[in-house]
Amino acid sequence: MNPTIRHITFDCTGDPYDLAQFWGALLGRPLADDDKPGDPEAFIADPDGGPGLLFVRVEEGKTAKNRIHFDLQPTGRTRAEEVDRAIALGARQLADHTRPDGKGWITMTDPEGNEFCVERGELD
Repeated sequence: MNPTIRHITFDCTGDPYDLAQFWGALLGRPLADDDKPGDPEAFIADPDGGPGLLFVRVEEGKTAKNRIHFDLQPTGRTRAEEVDRAIALGARQLADHTRPDGKGWITMTDPEGNEFCVERGELD
């Protein structure tokens, strides 16, 4: 009788559809068919049945570091290739925490300033 995590919600001051497009492209997941630009929310389902990503328009902007974030492990590409791909989609690199042995991560932000990390990839 424990609860299930149904959605992971992102607050955004811009168009939720735009932020959902970024995350959909980054994660390779399509937006819901009924989502359109200008809607107050947008949704990306997990095809494997896990929690979906819900993007909701809010009035107040982000003011501090996220207390929770995604750590992404690239599949079929290196960390550097994934970082370059994320930047091409609209992300920004904040800090490189790559260690001399190749372990570590790169801290990035999505177009709304939400942090996420890119870890060592399968091909590193």
